Amino acid sequence: MLGFISAVFLLLITPGPGVLSTAGVGSAFGYKPGLRYLIGLFIGTNLVAFAVISGLAGIMLSMPLLRNVLLIASALYLGYLAFRIAAAGSRIAFIEAKSAPGIMNGIALQIINPKAYAVNTTLFTGFAYAADNPVYETLTKLIIVNAIWIPIHLLWLAAGVNLKRLAISESKQRLINILMALSMLGVVALALLSNR
Repeated sequence: MLGFISAVFLLLITPGPGVLSTAGVGSAFGYKPGLRYLIGLFIGTNLVAFAVISGLAGIMLSMPLLRNVLLIASALYLGYLAFRIAAAGSRIAFIEAKSAPGIMNGIALQIINPKAYAVNTTLFTGFAYAADNPVYETLTKLIIVNAIWIPIHLLWLAAGVNLKRLAISESKQRLINILMALSMLGVVALALLSNR
């Protein structure tokens, strides 16, 4: 079980669409809208988890047309987000938006988020620690994943909210933007490579 807990932490803490957009919403709109967005991400990630657990994700992703539509939609969105991050100039900008994304935006992001499917598939199909009791294993995995998911996303939200307050030089701000963009492009590349 310790291996599972470590994997959950490492898979969730790394930058992906969910955590980067959470920080962006916090940076642009503050805690209250950020928490609404997080509720959507939470619902969305659990919908993906249930799709993986039930086998629905496997059925859906076995349909080449649907799989390609989801892959293209997520790659385009993540590529656009990476471009916006890299092109943000001399200020920290995780995402830019005119109005705060809400619950439905968070759900929608997770539904097309390739990292959400990859992480949930890895966690719920691997790391068997109670193979003789799959119901117990699945329920405890859901509890553990959510118990780690919530504080990690709250930390990213706080990072976004507090990042605006720091006095960072232009060159360091640009470097942070480029590194975040490269992380997003890495997610896109992994999604595209895993589809081959």
